[in-house]
Amino acid sequence: MTLLFADTIPEDRPLLVFFSWLGAQPGPVAKYRDLYLQKGMDVLLVQSSVMHFLWPRWGVEYGLEVLKILEEPPFAGRTVLIHATSIGGYTFSQVLTHITEDPERHAALSQRVKGHIYDSLVVGTLEHMAVGLGKTLIPWLEGLIKNTALLYFWLFKSQTADIYKHSIQVFHSTPITTPALFFYCENDALCDPLMMEKIMELWRRRGVAVQSRKWKESIHAAHMRCHPEDYLSALERFLGSLHKSPIKPKMTDAQVHI
Repeated sequence: MTLLFADTIPEDRPLLVFFSWLGAQPGPVAKYRDLYLQKGMDVLLVQSSVMHFLWPRWGVEYGLEVLKILEEPPFAGRTVLIHATSIGGYTFSQVLTHITEDPERHAALSQRVKGHIYDSLVVGTLEHMAVGLGKTLIPWLEGLIKNTALLYFWLFKSQTADIYKHSIQVFHSTPITTPALFFYCENDALCDPLMMEKIMELWRRRGVAVQSRKWKESIHAAHMRCHPEDYLSALERFLGSLHKSPIKPKMTDAQVHI
């Protein structure tokens, strides 16, 4: 389910929880892993399955598993930074669902999250979600998968669309109000930029310090590859605003299955 990248597991090191995109390959993920390892953080990788999305109740259960990992040794008490990319934002919203349902029980974790980064969130209508499935699963059958997904959402509305709607509401009213950074672009078929900006404005009105970087043209879940200088510059400014520890020498990572 998850991998921890670290030499050791010292309790005083910040923990970066990386919710990856669907079908993320080791090579691209390693670029994010190394970036945060170089900054003196340990990295916990949370990978999502398409079934966590297609049958949301499994996604909710998965969110609870992730939550338990973060609240138990060796991670209990550690400062946490969230980085969620594409469907990873949906998975993190399932974690938020459990926090929202029992805020007192999970208050300690909420207070440990010092910032959250969202890269290429899938934002918009059910059609945006259906398009996302097509582009991610079998691009050459994108149209067929999109239409099949829309039919599926309609047939199983109470088990899919209604739960998605609830997850969106939870995300809008997130219990975690520490600073946030959003990466997005105008030509992303999986994200309505106007709706993305409405979410950011909603959060600002709630007192969240929101930073963002938007491109006119880019590629979903590949902004760091397409615009490396802009991406890293925005990320550095954001991390600096959180008063993170200075960059440390690169460490050799070990993988620990959780």
